[in-house]
Amino acid sequence: MTSKVVYNGELRTECTHIKSGDSFMTDAPTDNNGLGQAFSPTDTVATGLASCMLTMMGIKANGLDIDLQNSEAEVTKHMAASPRRISKIEVKLTLPANISDKDRKILENTANTCPVLYSLHPDIQKEITFNWVL
Repeated sequence: MTSKVVYNGELRTECTHIKSGDSFMTDAPTDNNGLGQAFSPTDTVATGLASCMLTMMGIKANGLDIDLQNSEAEVTKHMAASPRRISKIEVKLTLPANISDKDRKILENTANTCPVLYSLHPDIQKEITFNWVL
């Protein structure tokens, strides 16, 4: 088992990672009857994409002896109405400037082949931007 999710009522869940015991709450968004006081389930999907991209880049960077510490991703999720679903995810990555063009291409390819990206439905638009400016 990977995780356990408990519905706490009032459109909130508590999600617990079995191996670590780490947990987080979700809340329905304000545009869908919730209070928006925590990540919504669809927020976690969009955020998971950016987290996966940075993690995979970090794994590859370790092998290339590159430090990606403090790299960031800004995530914007867009929803469609009928049926209600994620229609687009924008990920803007900000990464160190002192990386060669060759290594940038390797890292960008790594990010663009992360498991979450491959797991998202093809109808979801993905707009990925790499800014090498840190």
